[in-house]
Amino acid sequence: MLFKDILGLSHIKKHLATSADAGRIPHAQLFVGPEGSGTLPMALAYAQYIICANLDEENTGKNQACNLKFNTLSHPDMHFAYPVSNSDKIKSHAVSDHYIAQWRAFVKEQPYGNLFDWYRLIGIEKKQGQIGVDEAQEVVKKLALKSYEGGYKVMLIWMAEKMNLSASNKLLKLIEEPPNNTVFILIVEDEEQVIQTIRSRCQVLHFPPLAEAAMANALVEKGLVREEALRIAHEADGNFNKALDLMNKDSEDLVFEKWFVQWVRSAFKAKGNKAAIHELILWGEEVAKTGRETQKNFLQYCLTVMRQALLINFNTNELAFMRIHVDGFQLDKFAPFVHENNITEIVDELEKAIYHIERNGNSKIILTDLSIKLTRLLHRPAQPILA
Repeated sequence: MLFKDILGLSHIKKHLATSADAGRIPHAQLFVGPEGSGTLPMALAYAQYIICANLDEENTGKNQACNLKFNTLSHPDMHFAYPVSNSDKIKSHAVSDHYIAQWRAFVKEQPYGNLFDWYRLIGIEKKQGQIGVDEAQEVVKKLALKSYEGGYKVMLIWMAEKMNLSASNKLLKLIEEPPNNTVFILIVEDEEQVIQTIRSRCQVLHFPPLAEAAMANALVEKGLVREEALRIAHEADGNFNKALDLMNKDSEDLVFEKWFVQWVRSAFKAKGNKAAIHELILWGEEVAKTGRETQKNFLQYCLTVMRQALLINFNTNELAFMRIHVDGFQLDKFAPFVHENNITEIVDELEKAIYHIERNGNSKIILTDLSIKLTRLLHRPAQPILA
């Protein structure tokens, strides 16, 4: 991966290249950015820059043999760790190396992909992956070896917030004092989920959402007309992975839209209507049949819809990027039902549901309880405007 292949983020490219050229390469770095912002491609380009000793910001040095190894993610001094779980292929003690072939395909085809895309690729979308203590032991073993080419070794940990406590504690000392010429790059979307003792030992680099212009230009190169590219780039809100999914009509959000509209319509009918309550229960049972990662992603999607509706209700439409593609449902007509008198409780209930699902609560009970609470909250009137 080369710096020139990464969308936008020119200030981060320049910072990383300049600091590496000056010999200022921190031994542990935390790349923090939202989904689709380019943290993984940037980390790969940076690792290639320092391992292959490339000479300019465009990352096109003369060490062609080294660069070729990076093109196939097979350089012996580049190591990876990422969330995995047992599957039909790996029955127990799953670690990243068991899925290295799929990982190389994932990075090549979906460098801006998200965690759910990865879980689908390796067939664990109904499970919750993690970076566990077995993985931590593998990291320790790999970094105990000398560099194959005598230069830097890089350990890239993708979605490091999925490290459990045992793994985090096992790697803590190694991250604090790694062997010479060893660099840790931890990639996270939510740095608050990384334990403080690890965060405090890393140099943190925050990534902004991608600029609409950069995404639109990339979509035009992929064959979209500019008007459509600009519309999708705006709707994607800085997430290039979502922009690609919308372009290919393959976004999980399109499924989530249908679930959300069915849920909200049933909730509106449910006041004093036993049949509609039955619809809500059936809806909860259907969604509960999906995997926990799907359920969490759906509830995160609902959080986004509620926040967008509130922005529209408060007449800040220029900040509202979301579109609902389901026929007959208009977000601006739904928006008046999300207001200052219920938004805090709606967000609290959605976040609590995510918390309980993540901790293996009964999904059917959680979703049914959430549905009944949502019914009450959406029917709550807004605060009257005082004269």
